[in-house]
This record gives sequence, structure tokens and C-alpha cells, in this order.
Amino acid sequence: MERSDLITTATQLKPVSWTSVEEFSSKREALVALINQKMENRHDLIDMVGAGNVDMMKDNHANHARFMESIFAQHSPEVLVDTILWVFRAYRSRNFSSTYWAAQLNAWIEIYKKELSPACFKEIYPFYNWMQINIPAFNRLAEEKLEAPFSSHQHSEETN
Repeated sequence: MERSDLITTATQLKPVSWTSVEEFSSKREALVALINQKMENRHDLIDMVGAGNVDMMKDNHANHARFMESIFAQHSPEVLVDTILWVFRAYRSRNFSSTYWAAQLNAWIEIYKKELSPACFKEIYPFYNWMQINIPAFNRLAEEKLEAPFSSHQHSEETN
């Protein structure tokens, strides 16, 4: 699956209602706190995020929630795909394991199922299901681009 295929499938995601966007927005900070706690309690956390990267993981969770809020408010398949690819590349270059993404998305879904109304969960779950299904494609495309000019990976090699 290529970037264009991911954009095509993301186009099929239904827009989220304004009511659900507002609910998500009002609970966003609490949701971030819950995922940070859930992930910090994992025995394999350091294996997934790398030594010294727990704060970076927490920043990712906060950024993820803000980004998804913006996607829910104004769905843009191209922005969704390109941002996810950028995130995969950026965090991979910081020693995050590919298993982190599945663990994180599963944790978000579990938290959303408990903390959001059934109507809100029903509207946002397809976005998370889509991300989960496409983890292998995101990993592969991100790995291909790690050697691209100006990538974090190449830049760090040049400066070392």
C-alpha cells in the first residue's frame, strides 16, 4: 500500500459530528492523562519507547490528542496520512519501536470506550481502527523515507 492508497482509504472515513468533537475536546486533557498512566504502567514500556524517551512519549500523546481533535473537526485525509507518516519517521529515528504504535492505539481505544459517550466513541473509533489496520503500511513507508534528505535520521548521522 502506498501513500495514495492510504489517502484513498482515509477519504472513506466519515466526518465526526460537532457534538462529538466538542465532547472529545472537553475530555481531551483527561484522556491524555489516562493514556500516560496506562502506558507508564506497562512492563515493556522502555522496550517500546527507548531509554530516556518517556517524556517524549507523553508529548506524543498530548500532540496526538490535539491533532486528532483537529482532524475530527475538519477531516483532511491527506493531512492525516502525511502527519502519521511524519510521526512514524520522527519517533522511529528516536528509537521508538514499531510495537509502540499498536500498543498506543489499543490503549486509546480502551480509554475512549470507557470515557466517551457511546455516540462519540462510535464516530471516532473508525479513525483508530483505520490507523491500526494500516500500521504495517505506515511502518514500511516511514522506513523507506528514513534515508531521505533532511530526515531526522540522516541529519543525526551527518552531525555525529
